[in-house]
Amino acid sequence: MVRVSGGTTVQVLLGSLGSISGLVPTLPDRHPKLWEIQGVLRGPSPPSVTEGATFHRVLPPYFVTDQKVRYSRNIKTVRKTCQQEACISSGSGFAHLDMEAPSEGRPGQPASGALLGGDAGKPNTGEDSGTSPLPSALSSEQAQLLQAVVDPCTRFFEEVNNAVANEELGSIEEETVEGLKSMGCFGLQVPEELGGIGLTNTQYARMVEVVGMHDLGVAIALGAHQSIGFKGILLFGNKSQKEKYLPRLASGEAYAAYCLTEPSSGSDAASIQTVAELSPCGGFYTLNGSKIWISNGGTAEVFTVFAKTRIKNITTGEETDKMSAFIVERAFGGVSSGPPEQKMGIQCSNTAEVHFEDVKVPAENLLGGLGKGFQVAMHILNNGRFGMAAAMAGTMRGVLLKAVDHAADRQQFGKAIGCFGAVQEKLAHMAMLLYVTEAMAYVLSANMDMKLPDYKLEAAISKIFASEAAWTVADEGIQILGGMGYMKESGLEKVMRDLRIFRIFEGTNEILRLFVALSGMEASQAIFGGQGGPCGQPTQDKQRPLRIGVPTGQTLQGLVHPELEDCAALVRDPAEAQQGGQLPLGILQFHLRRVADAAIDTYAMAVALSRASRTLFLGQPTAQHEKLLCQAWCQQVRQISATIQLSLEKSTSGTTMAWMNEHLPRQNP
Repeated sequence: MVRVSGGTTVQVLLGSLGSISGLVPTLPDRHPKLWEIQGVLRGPSPPSVTEGATFHRVLPPYFVTDQKVRYSRNIKTVRKTCQQEACISSGSGFAHLDMEAPSEGRPGQPASGALLGGDAGKPNTGEDSGTSPLPSALSSEQAQLLQAVVDPCTRFFEEVNNAVANEELGSIEEETVEGLKSMGCFGLQVPEELGGIGLTNTQYARMVEVVGMHDLGVAIALGAHQSIGFKGILLFGNKSQKEKYLPRLASGEAYAAYCLTEPSSGSDAASIQTVAELSPCGGFYTLNGSKIWISNGGTAEVFTVFAKTRIKNITTGEETDKMSAFIVERAFGGVSSGPPEQKMGIQCSNTAEVHFEDVKVPAENLLGGLGKGFQVAMHILNNGRFGMAAAMAGTMRGVLLKAVDHAADRQQFGKAIGCFGAVQEKLAHMAMLLYVTEAMAYVLSANMDMKLPDYKLEAAISKIFASEAAWTVADEGIQILGGMGYMKESGLEKVMRDLRIFRIFEGTNEILRLFVALSGMEASQAIFGGQGGPCGQPTQDKQRPLRIGVPTGQTLQGLVHPELEDCAALVRDPAEAQQGGQLPLGILQFHLRRVADAAIDTYAMAVALSRASRTLFLGQPTAQHEKLLCQAWCQQVRQISATIQLSLEKSTSGTTMAWMNEHLPRQNP
């Protein structure tokens, strides 16, 4: 439930959610008409909430070209044009592309790039440069290139791709596949010299958001191909491996797949049974085993496969099994696939078992080093998770559009249902979830582009938050549409089925929550010296951190726009729920889940504050609306975090812990 201080009505902007470094457009309209929804406002300054508030949605700018040119436009040509037109400053090298406020009869247009001050990767308070801490990793040239490639891709998915036909066919229509190839969508992050487009993580996130808005099945097929399928070659491949495989994969001539999950090893990836044995001559490995639920498993020609290998300790002579990664081609022989799985959703993406029987894999196809397979596997997944958050943001945007359309059109009791508070509250909550998800996706991708060494925790949080937020938005969207939302005709039924898998694959949300919590526990152990009660009492001694020199009471005050200082003070609350003691690693998982939720809430507040603060510093036309979104979100999280802290305090009280120690089975650390 969305509430703000004093019980005032939540005023939320749906039409102008603002932009992150020029990446996220205003909520687009495909058919201009009036919105007449009380409390859902648009404009440079928010008017009071009045019944019948009226405003226009606007069309974003598109290329005015014939259809053939629009869809087959060579992105390399676009890049050259952008290089010629870009105004590269000698400043920090980072720029954003603002969107000018739309005027009557004219859609929003890109404004000139505004340089961000400060060093890349460092928080920027905006005091000197007029910007907020939200990171930006796009140069003027990159921003213009992004604007140039997103528009035709959007048109393509609106006018060529048919999500319903893809689902009925059980595969992606050939016309769509050829169109994706012509736009370079199979090699978005492959360097230009190897046949790809060479997009940054931030640019890639924006493209993924477009696909996620229109067809999650296609998004999975493309993501399984490049976000994880050949990502290992991109990240860990040597020069010869990259030159051999990436050009063919980037063109779409061959699909790639990531093969980790087995019948006996799901979340426990280290327990795989597939084996790769080195030949006596040392020239090849013999691969045997099976993988299940492999996206692109029946269509891929190139596989990143993880298998156990025997490794001998040079010092002791002892042999142990360690995971290694291999590049495997179907053409090697011995590779077979099962029939396509019959899934709940994402039905146009191929999912199948893959079997390896005496496959001879050349020794030079070892990827990332002998015994390094687990690190390779986890790094690929961590690196690819930012794309999932971006795709979820696109899906949420599409659902929100449908919900707002229906709320504006559907008449009950003599007025549009969007005039009623219950519907407004749902729309407000959906808008906030979209706003925060977008912020997470682009903060993460920008930090990756700025080469921050460790982002796996933020990536895990983004995946958890985005997949659950998208599910909530889809559910509320169906509820707003009522009976129509339950019908296939609305398209939301398909979205709901497609979304369900995102809380499961690439690490279940339960496993990732444990990872988030245990990451904090490791830091806590280092700080507190491993001390604590038999089951841990994280909130019992709140003065102990001060006694050992650990600061408390830290907030984001002074780092955000002055109008958001009150919200910045709230970030401390969920963070402090984790301080004051240590939770041993063997504690019950429902405690760890609550600790993880507190961390997720803290991060969600931080990115929302950063995004809204930057918009305020820059004086963008959506600033006041984003401020309202941020304030409402922080107030909601404050209430949730208070509940989490109370839950932790009660569950770790002496009486409760004594009962659990007596009656519940002990867990191994």
